[in-house]
Amino acid sequence: MEKEIKLYRNSKKTKKLLLTSLGVCLILLLVILYSAGIFDNELKTKPLVFSIGAFLIMLILLLKSVLSLKDKSPLIELNNQNFYGKTTPMSKSFGIVNWIDVDNIELEKTGGDNLVVVTINNPEKYEGRLSKMMWNIAHNKNTNQLTLMYSASEIDIDADALFTSFNTFWKESTSPNN
Repeated sequence: MEKEIKLYRNSKKTKKLLLTSLGVCLILLLVILYSAGIFDNELKTKPLVFSIGAFLIMLILLLKSVLSLKDKSPLIELNNQNFYGKTTPMSKSFGIVNWIDVDNIELEKTGGDNLVVVTINNPEKYEGRLSKMMWNIAHNKNTNQLTLMYSASEIDIDADALFTSFNTFWKESTSPNN
C-alpha cells in the first residue's frame, strides 16, 4: 500500500519568518546609514561594506520568499520510495532522493533552526543536480556522502515531528516487507 505525506506552507509561520527577515533588513539599513556617516559625518568603511553585503543578501532572500508565496504545492513530500523537499535552497535544488540511498537521519540545531539532516550514499547517482558550489557544500569527500537539510520553519509541523516522519518512512522503506 502506497503511503505518503505532503506538508504544506503554514502561513502563520511564513509571515513570522518574513517579518523577522524584514526587521533584520531594516536594522542593516540603519547600520548602513550610520556607517556612511549620515548621523555623525564620519565614514566607517569596514562596517559599511559588511552591512551592504549582508543587506543585499537578506533583501534577495526576502524577495525570493515573497515570490515563493504564490507556490501552493507541498514544501515536503514523503512516500514509500522517495522524498522531496524545498524548505532550504539546497534541498530545493537537489530534488527527489530515493530512500535506499539514505545512510542516516539526524535532528540538528543550526543557527536558530532545528533541521532534519539526511546523509546520502551513492553521490554519483545524484551528480549534476547541484551547482558546483552547492555540490562542494553538500559532498563530504572523506566519507563520499552527501548531506541535505530540511527545515520545519515554514510547514505545518515542528522539527521533531518532521524528524519522526522522515525516520518512519526511511525505516518502512528499508524493511524486508517492502
